[in-house]
Amino acid sequence: MFRMETKADRDRHMLLRERLRETNTQRSPTLRALRGTPQEDEVPLHIWLSEEATGLFAGGLTGRTWARWLHVELLWVEGRHRGARLGARLLAEAERVAREERGCARSRVETWDFQAPGFYVKQGYEVVAEIEDYPPGITEYTLVKRLG
Repeated sequence: MFRMETKADRDRHMLLRERLRETNTQRSPTLRALRGTPQEDEVPLHIWLSEEATGLFAGGLTGRTWARWLHVELLWVEGRHRGARLGARLLAEAERVAREERGCARSRVETWDFQAPGFYVKQGYEVVAEIEDYPPGITEYTLVKRLG
């Protein structure tokens, strides 16, 4: 007999994560090879834009690097600054840091159809997955790019 529960539990979440990590490490030679190397750790990568004259927040990019990949999580530019290629500059700087300082070979990002799939394609990303109706009425795209 087993009892199922649906409540959130931070301690069990961490235990589950650790047990899955152990199982994955046992089953994957690639993940085993990562253990104990600098590439094993997820390292945050944040880039911020501020207006030079006022110091006001103008945009930013957050992501992380892991296993020679950059994962772009958030990218946003203040509306009045859009069209000035600031998003492209933020992304290019994140890719540079990931490639030159962290040894990343590839980058990935998820975006919705009304956000920026065309922007990422212009920056050299390729759509590798499309999930319709996630959430309902919206399509989510996963895009990747080689950082060579």
